[in-house]
Amino acid sequence: MAVLARRSTRVICQGLTGRAATYHVARMVAYGMRLVAGVTPGKGGQRHLDVPIFDTVAEAVAATGATASLVFVPPENAAAAMIEAIDAGIGLIVCVTERVPVMDMIRVRQRLAGTRTRLVGPNSQGILVPGETQLGVMSTVNARRGPIGIASRSASLTSEIVAQTTAVGLGQSTTIGVGGDPVHGIGLAECVRLFLDDPATEGIILIGEIGGSDEEEAAALIK
Repeated sequence: MAVLARRSTRVICQGLTGRAATYHVARMVAYGMRLVAGVTPGKGGQRHLDVPIFDTVAEAVAATGATASLVFVPPENAAAAMIEAIDAGIGLIVCVTERVPVMDMIRVRQRLAGTRTRLVGPNSQGILVPGETQLGVMSTVNARRGPIGIASRSASLTSEIVAQTTAVGLGQSTTIGVGGDPVHGIGLAECVRLFLDDPATEGIILIGEIGGSDEEEAAALIK
C-alpha cells in the first residue's frame, strides 16, 4: 500500500500548458502517474500531453472524475488555484510553487478548514510512491519500494535519505515533501498518522528544518 496517492489516483494539473509543468508532468506520466486532464484558463478545448485542457477545475473534475491536482502556477496566482481546487472538491492538492506569499497561504488554510481536502505544500517536492506513482518533482533515481515512510521539510536531505535507505536494502513505502514554507498544508505530525495507519510502512524517518513547530508537533504525537 501507499499513503495519499496510488497508481490509480486520477490527477489533473493546474497550469499544465506552462513550460515547467510540461517538462515535469511528462516525467511523472512516464513514471506511472495517471494524468487525466489539465486546467489553464482560456485554453479550454485544447489538448496537451495527450489529455484535454479545461478552463476550470470544476469542469475538469466533472468530466474526468479527478481526485488529485498538481499546482504548477506562478506564486501570485497559486493561492487562487489552490482555493479553486478546494472548492471543486479535490481530495489531494500538491503545490510545488515556491515563494507563495504568506498572507495568501493564510487564506488557503482558512478555506481548507472543515473540508476533506489534504494539501501538500506549497514549495513541496511532492509525493513519491516508488515504482507506482509520482506527484511532484523529487528525483526518482534512487527510490526503491520498501517499508520506510519518509516525510521531509528539506528537499536536498530528502534525496540523501532516499538514497541511503535504498543503499542499505530498506527502500521506501511513500516519500512526502511537506515543504519548508512557514504556512503550509499537512505537516510532519499528520504524515506520522498516515504512516502509522499504513500496514506497508514499518518504520518512519522525519526530516526537519529550521523554523516552525512541525517537529515539536510530531514529537508530541509520537510521545
